[in-house]
Amino acid sequence: MTSWEDLDATALASAVRRGDLSARESVEHAIDRIEGLDGRLNVMVGRRFEEALAEVDRGLPDGPLTGVPTVMKSLGADVAGLPTTRGSRLFADKVAAADSELVRRYRAAGMVVLGTANTPELGLNPSTESVLHGPALNPWRETHSTGGSSGGSSAAVAAGMVPVAHANDGGGSIRIPASMCGLFGLKPSRGRVSPAPAAAVAAITSHQHAVTRTVRDSALLLDVSAGPLRGDAFGIAGPQTTFADAVGRDPGHLRIGLMTRLADGPETHPDCVAAAERAARLVEALGHEIVPLDVTWNSGAVQAPSGVLMGTAVVVAIEDRLAELGRDLRDDDIEPFTRVIFERYRGGSAVDVVRALQAAQNIGWAIGRLFERVDVLLTPTLCRPTPELGYLDTQDPAAMYERAIQFSSWTSPFNVTGMPAMSMPLAQDSTGLPLGVQFVADQAHDELLLSLAGQLEQAAPWELLAPRA
Repeated sequence: MTSWEDLDATALASAVRRGDLSARESVEHAIDRIEGLDGRLNVMVGRRFEEALAEVDRGLPDGPLTGVPTVMKSLGADVAGLPTTRGSRLFADKVAAADSELVRRYRAAGMVVLGTANTPELGLNPSTESVLHGPALNPWRETHSTGGSSGGSSAAVAAGMVPVAHANDGGGSIRIPASMCGLFGLKPSRGRVSPAPAAAVAAITSHQHAVTRTVRDSALLLDVSAGPLRGDAFGIAGPQTTFADAVGRDPGHLRIGLMTRLADGPETHPDCVAAAERAARLVEALGHEIVPLDVTWNSGAVQAPSGVLMGTAVVVAIEDRLAELGRDLRDDDIEPFTRVIFERYRGGSAVDVVRALQAAQNIGWAIGRLFERVDVLLTPTLCRPTPELGYLDTQDPAAMYERAIQFSSWTSPFNVTGMPAMSMPLAQDSTGLPLGVQFVADQAHDELLLSLAGQLEQAAPWELLAPRA
């Protein structure tokens, strides 16, 4: 008999709809699972179990995901009544007065929010190891990173605490932890999901969605969450039918551009190269054409505008919080790496931001020209396999600058361009840990990625739960 934790969100919602189990039983299973595992994995940073059960007892909306429990990342999504800590001591007691738009849409679909998940401070570390909350542990190997910044969400899904969890991605923060935790992680196109109530500048590079165990869950969640809020600075046309339909649709014959070596920046580890090359052989076996390509962008040129846009957003967030508190910044408010970024960008000007936006657009045009030759790009997700905890230490800013780029060099270009990109758990490294490969499509072609992902998932299914969970 299939156990609760083996069900993905789509199957779980169907079971509730059929009456095989009640919404309350579904939520109670998730709560029991969290209570049994979280003391070991340190995933949850905010809980609302009693409130969630009370919501179920009052009656949930009749939606496509009724009775499906989830958790929200404690950064980029507010849950009314819970602290949105952003992984930072400066925000530790900032309680959300209202739900974010994405939380509202999840609730309207019948989902039940059980709490908030661990994240690094202000999302700046590609590993979830904040001073405030401590490290989230990878359920595949607890000595190793979950990735970041959606590491708590990813660990929760990989461990079977919840079938899906909210995540967002400003430089790889969906795809990096998806790779490290053996999950499917889609960063949608810019404008696909409303960032409300986040300011528009954050929506330029940071995009909202989720980490999931199956492709169909990601598509169904995107159907639930996609679509602009009136007044959004960015919007994008909807799917032909639904994103869920796209998963079962034949993607047709695709030209897939394979890239495994960066033009500059860190060298890509042989395990990561081998993962991408193995994926290339798989797509060839499915009838697609592999087109070897050279990387046409300069990693330093990508990091510069990304750093300005994200660094300026960090400055605004910290200064706004200090204004709320009516005081100056203290030594123990933020971590050393965050302080370096804050000091570096706090003296920036509007001219710097405009130049960063111009540079981002030029990069978008340059990468966009690749899609005149191919339909999809295939790359490693990461430059190196999952590190041990402590390798990415925000107490050592110099080491962070040197090491963090190893985990974002393949992912961050597509935040700058706004193009959809997904990490698929199609490989393992030489030690047996999951290793993702990345597929990228042109702006607004999320459906194409989901169709290809569905085909690959059928051809090469992966473990849906971490073996130790």
